[in-house]
Amino acid sequence: MMKPLENAELSTFRDVRFVLTDMDETLTHQGRLAANAYAALERLQTAGVKVIPVTGAPAGWCDQMARMWPVDGVIGENGGLFFQRSGDGHGVERHFWHDDDQDRAVVWERLTKIGEQVRKAAPSASFAQDQPFRLTSLAFARPQNQAEQEAILGALREAPADTTVNNLWVLGWLGGYDKLAMSRRVLRDHYGLDIETDPGAVLYSGDSTNDAPMFSFFEHSVGVSTVVQYLDQLPAPPRWITRGPGGAGFVEIADAVIASRAF
Repeated sequence: MMKPLENAELSTFRDVRFVLTDMDETLTHQGRLAANAYAALERLQTAGVKVIPVTGAPAGWCDQMARMWPVDGVIGENGGLFFQRSGDGHGVERHFWHDDDQDRAVVWERLTKIGEQVRKAAPSASFAQDQPFRLTSLAFARPQNQAEQEAILGALREAPADTTVNNLWVLGWLGGYDKLAMSRRVLRDHYGLDIETDPGAVLYSGDSTNDAPMFSFFEHSVGVSTVVQYLDQLPAPPRWITRGPGGAGFVEIADAVIASRAF
């Protein structure tokens, strides 16, 4: 059962060295990134905590975040890629779940065909506006109508493709990975952290269904307040919940982690 984050003991998060966080409606609220949420990312870094957004957002957005935001890297397209600022501070190092360029080209060709199949099977389906900026996934604008959403999901699964839904998109991809699988790989390969033996080093924050693997795995899991809209779709709820939605909730999370580091 979720507990209010404000009731957590001050020492609860003292072992947290990494904050992994969803972006849309976790860092943002109603599509906007507030100044205090952005500042919270920087405050965490200044406190010695590594911050990695883990998002369904497209490669194009992740490139910008990795270059300019106060973060240590970005896992994007629901686990398809990891972008990290290069040593000179201006470029970006790009890593993909499908690391081989030829494999990635084959996967993209298959995804393109799947996209055409979905549009035929679900005529109401429309690609998300950010689809041109994606490298490893298909994103369809999430319909308000549940039957239309299920039609898109059904067509993707029949392809077959991996699927998930968040507050913006119906996502499809190939490779069997998810946010948790790519986080496990990135933390191991780039930061020397084995989350199987040291899961308490990580806190994860999110708000919706595509955060389910992370909520289920990490002992330090926090949902911003709007996660209550998706509880019936989550196999396991986050352990904690914030008072505020989106970025306001993330500020509460940053405050709690930073306060715990005094112990």
